[in-house]
Parts: sequence; C-alpha cells; structure tokens
Amino acid sequence: MAHRILAGAAALALLAAPATARASDLPPPAQTAGIAIPEGQIDKAVEALDGLIEQAMKETGVPGLAVAVVRKDKVLFAKGYGVRKAGEKDAVDTDTVFQLASLSKSVGATVVANQVGKGLVHWDTPMSAILPWFKLSNPDSTALLTVGDLYAHRSGLPDHAGDDLEDLGYPQKIILEQLRYLETGALRLQYAYTNFGLTAAAEAVAGVAGKDWATLSEDAIYKPLGMEHTSSRLSDFLARDNRVYNHVRKGKTWEVRFQRDPDPQSPAGGVSASVNDMAKWMRMVLGDGAYKGEQIVDAAALLPALSPQAVSGHPATPAARAGFYGYGFGVSVSPAGRVMLSHSGAFALGAATNYIMIPSADVGIVVLTNAQPIGLAEGISMSFMDLVQFGEIQRDWLAMYPVLFGPMLDPVGKLAGQEAPKDAKPARELADYTGTFTNDYFGNLVVEETEGGLTMTVEGTPSTFQLEHWTGDEFVFDPLNENAMPGSVSSVPFSIDGALANEVRVEYFNAYNDGTFVRQ
Repeated sequence: MAHRILAGAAALALLAAPATARASDLPPPAQTAGIAIPEGQIDKAVEALDGLIEQAMKETGVPGLAVAVVRKDKVLFAKGYGVRKAGEKDAVDTDTVFQLASLSKSVGATVVANQVGKGLVHWDTPMSAILPWFKLSNPDSTALLTVGDLYAHRSGLPDHAGDDLEDLGYPQKIILEQLRYLETGALRLQYAYTNFGLTAAAEAVAGVAGKDWATLSEDAIYKPLGMEHTSSRLSDFLARDNRVYNHVRKGKTWEVRFQRDPDPQSPAGGVSASVNDMAKWMRMVLGDGAYKGEQIVDAAALLPALSPQAVSGHPATPAARAGFYGYGFGVSVSPAGRVMLSHSGAFALGAATNYIMIPSADVGIVVLTNAQPIGLAEGISMSFMDLVQFGEIQRDWLAMYPVLFGPMLDPVGKLAGQEAPKDAKPARELADYTGTFTNDYFGNLVVEETEGGLTMTVEGTPSTFQLEHWTGDEFVFDPLNENAMPGSVSSVPFSIDGALANEVRVEYFNAYNDGTFVRQ
C-alpha cells in the first residue's frame, strides 16, 4: 500500500509543478512508434518493389517513372523505368529529371527552415514585416498573417486562390497583389490549399535573404546536398538533355501535348529533380536536417514543418483518423500507429509525383512519373509502405487511387458534353456585346467583333478566347489549361441594359462567385 501512496504523492507533486518541470521529470515513452516491424521486413518490401512497379507500368501504360527508397541514411533502391518520351527510345534512369509539381512545397519548406535556423526569419514572422505590399481582403488578418500561416494553408484564402490568374498568364507579382480582392475566411480556423499563398511566404523569405527564390534554394539546400540535377527554374529543366516530357492520356495511349510552366508559383510547384537527388533530400529530412555528418538544416527549425499545424482532413466518424498539414509537409498517422510524412504533386497537363517517409522506421520512398495524375505514384508508395509496416499490402491502392483521381481530370462547365442548339442566333447584333468590362480581381475583359464573331481578351495577358454563340445572349468558349481538361466548356452570358451589354459573367472565372465583369 505504501508504494501506491508514494506514487500518488509523486503524481500530485508533478501536477503542482510548472508545466516545463513536469515535462522534464516524466520518463521517456517506452515506444514512440506503433506496430513493431520485424527484422528483415523492410528488406523484403524492397525486394518486392520491382515486381510491383513493373506490373503497375504494364497495367497503366505510363511512359516512364523513377523510384528511390532510403533507410538509415542509405539508398536501398533506385531505378528508372520506361522512356522519357512516348514513341522514343531514350530510357528513364535515376538521373533523369522530372517536374516535381507540389512536392516542391516540401522541398521549399526545408529551404525556409534553413533560413529559420540561421535566424533570418521565423515561422511566426509577420508577413507585414517582410513583404508589406502583400495583403488579404481582411486588414486584421493581414496584420496577423505569418510565414507559417501561409505554409500551413491556414491564411483564410480560398482553395487554390490565384491559380486562375496564373492560367491566364499573369506574372507572379500581379497574381500575389490581386489576392487582396478575394473574400477570405477567418485566419487559422480552416485549411484551404493555396499555391500562391505559400508562394508569397517563400518569396518574402527570399527577399529577406536578398536573393531570388531559385538562387536561395540552390544555396540553402541543393548545393549543400549535392543535388546537381535539381532546380527551381523551368529554363534549367528544359535545358537538360536527360529529362522527361509530360504526357496526357488519350484513350489507351499517352501523348506529349503540353509543357507546364510553373515559374510563377515556383516555391509551390516549380522544382525539377531526379530520384537520386530526391533520395539525398529524404536522407536529410529523416536525419533531422543532417546529411553525411553535416547539419544542413537546424533540427529545431525543421521540426515545426514536420509537425501538425492545421487539420487538412477532418474525420468522418469518431473512429476515423484525421489528416494534418505541417509547413509544406503532409502529416498523418498510419494504421500501424506510425507518423507518416508525405506529399503528392500533380500537373493535370502531364506530371504526377509522391513521396512518403516514416521517421520512426527511418525509411522513405519517392516516385516520380511523366504522366498526368492517375494515382499511380501514390499507389506504389502506399503499397510499399504497407509491405514495410505489415509485411503485406492491406488494400488495393493501385485500384483505389484512380477512382479518387478520376474527377480531377473531368471536363468542367455546366454545358460540357452537351450539343449546341441548332440554328440558334444571337439575340442582337454582335456589336451590342462588344466593349471593355472590368473586374477587381481579374482586371479588364475586352470583347471585340472580329471576322463575323466575338473574341474575348483578358487585358495584359496572352489569353484570347474565341466566343461561339450558344443561345440568346449566351456564348461559350473552350478553356484548356492546367485546371480545365479537354472537353471543358465555359458559359459566357451577357446581361443587356438598353442597347448594349452592361455585364458579362464568365462561368470559368466564377469559382469564387466573382466572375462578373461590368462595362467600364
């Protein structure tokens, strides 16, 4: 009985002590991970990986991919598969360079963490102090907004804010300035994935360092790690001989049709790299910022990036697990009870990538492909991590992910897939629809009559659209870009007040209910 009383007294003493003292007095947890991984199980997972990839390549027909696995600061597996360009013979190898898409966010977060470790900025540095011209629509949120808020996607900006301006061809500075016209939610109360919000934070950090973002990334991470095939500039990617081409699927075949230019959102999606280089980066992350005995990123500065900062996926039931986002890193807990760091990258115009790392097992995998996202990269990574943790694949990830990714590649627009009304004629003369219409967020829209039809140009951008009549005062055009797949149709109805159109609403520009342009 005495030992119970003493234990109770000790517990009361701990409760009465300051929080810092209580934490330091507590013994370390007996186990920081979940289900134990038997000796040799990870090696067996690596042995099974090649066959898994070969089968997946055969089933999907994806032209090329490359995969690397690291553990305990060593590369256990690295291999290229398929070809760089469909119809040609140049093979993918481990130095072949791929566009990473949104894996760039995690890579860029380590660049910021490097600067945090040097004391140049902090994750909680106010944006107003280092990029004062960047503003949100809410002045109170602008005053409180930090670098970390933008890296955790909790700024209140709407989902994918600014992507539509990038599609139109606006340069980065204008896109970031125009974000102030979007209605925002409450700061830090919700998660909404925003490429250009994160880009603003990264550019602010680069400004403090006195460098452009691509140069800062080279100096902070790429050169110290020996990532010789990595860059944050599209021009460097295009200049490489050993690089992939981006592919989109047409029926059962894959073809090269587009080249994605992510430079305006380089910190969020503009990195290109090989799997050999990404293996070095994963070794550094799993090594708490150290690589080959050198501390590249301060461990204390890196840890917040790898820790939950925002709830990115709320559980549907009490028994379900939530998803979290750190600073540029996805953070979750696997069914085996182990923390998983991950991120996917996707260009609908032809790239799909994924990595997963389990720090408690000191293991990571990266998968880079040269095809639009169909869930292949995620399916390979998750299948491998099942083998690592359980010794067998728990569910058919390679069948499940295509179902989840399918809607991403669907055409957009309420009229998509419909036939235009036959013999319909405009309700009035084409000249009545012409003029310059303005919108705070998008700028000026110029509608002109050319060769018996109407064209619509977003002033100050290379974007001009041919309007086809649909019915009455409604016209349409076919958007085709990173966020609108082939077959997409945008309705463009005009509102008439008197003899001339006084407003035009562009359905494709109306994601935030702000796609109405008013005659100047």
